[in-house]
Amino acid sequence: MRDSEIVEKINSALAEEFELDPASMVPEATLFEDLELDSLDLVDMVIVLEQTFGFKIREEEEIRSIRTLGDIHAFVIKKTHQVLQSP
Repeated sequence: MRDSEIVEKINSALAEEFELDPASMVPEATLFEDLELDSLDLVDMVIVLEQTFGFKIREEEEIRSIRTLGDIHAFVIKKTHQVLQSP
């Protein structure tokens, strides 16, 4: 899966789950201020991403540093590549 396909899949899943305007789904969009998500939404976001991509991310320390949609993109792209490379 190409990185652009991963980004598209993330944006689609999050836009559907949180009823976000696709036009607001830009990498620099902040989760709390721009996308107006709250801490409970972040828990739901992790679940949606786990279901969408088929891997666990709850225990990942990096998840705590995510602030923007671009951070989510980078995290999931990295995790997807790791999963695909593991035997």
